Amino acid sequence: MKFRRSQYNPEEQIEYDRLIGSMKNHIREQLTWKKLINPGWKQWALRVACFVIINARHFMHRAKTQLVNERGDVPGWVLVVLMTTGLVTAIWTLAAPRIQSILRTSLDSMNNIR
Repeated sequence: MKFRRSQYNPEEQIEYDRLIGSMKNHIREQLTWKKLINPGWKQWALRVACFVIINARHFMHRAKTQLVNERGDVPGWVLVVLMTTGLVTAIWTLAAPRIQSILRTSLDSMNNIR
């Protein structure tokens, strides 16, 4: 197998140069800012399809482990519930007289509307 240009005979070198030039031109055409930024819907669909095919195994493994391990974060939600009830109890004990006075005045004002 020949890897360098110098290993080819003159006719093969001309074909080698033509192929390399064609590849360089194709790469230059494809790697323009316009095509990189807005390649069109076919290119995006192709990119998404390639991404899904490449990562399908990883996605399937993650989905399987998520379905098998349905254990929730029990200590987390228990802590949230306990902290919420503690905060409500603390605020209620501190603000109970004020809340009762606000409720009484609003009900009294509603009774005076009749």
